[in-house]
Amino acid sequence: MPPSQAPDNGPDARQFPAIADQPAAPANDRRALRRDLLARRAALPDRAASDAAIDRALGPLLERLGVRNLGFYWPIQHEFDARGTVARWLGGMPGRMAALPVVSAPGTPLDFHFWTPDTTMRAGHYGIPVPDGTEAMTPDALLIPCVGFSANKFRLGYGGGFYDRTLAALAGLGVTPIAIGIGFDACEIPLVAEAHDLPMDWMVTERGVR
Repeated sequence: MPPSQAPDNGPDARQFPAIADQPAAPANDRRALRRDLLARRAALPDRAASDAAIDRALGPLLERLGVRNLGFYWPIQHEFDARGTVARWLGGMPGRMAALPVVSAPGTPLDFHFWTPDTTMRAGHYGIPVPDGTEAMTPDALLIPCVGFSANKFRLGYGGGFYDRTLAALAGLGVTPIAIGIGFDACEIPLVAEAHDLPMDWMVTERGVR
């Protein structure tokens, strides 16, 4: 894999105090909370085992939900790398399609463009690889990376609002993709939902499906 297509390994691994039992963070503290969660994720022990456990839980969930058009993400900052799971899912039945998000402009919803393991990639916004020249598609399910998440499946992302806008825009078109959050149990936190926040339909962590 060319270096420009390699997942971003994020910040150096460091140990931080537990944050799962802290009170829910007000909105103006979300930036600091996000930093702490990213550092926590970067320092998780036994990542290979955790990633394998997410893979084992996610594949059967996609089968059970009958997903046909799956939008997912290119992994950055120590996110779970779903590409292997998605590639196996694609090969499991004819007619399945997968797509990666493309940022057309800041402040707009995401577009999703077809992806296979053989797709040529180019650098997109923020340096994240995107499919080069493939057609757009509308997903019926989305894998959504979570920096943090709450027990009631509200998600803390990177602060750009892309997935909130995307889900709202699709809903305005009468399309409601299944929202599947992907995260790690160590990053479950109390979280006060804001007006624009939408809960995930499902959460998948190394401990299984919720």
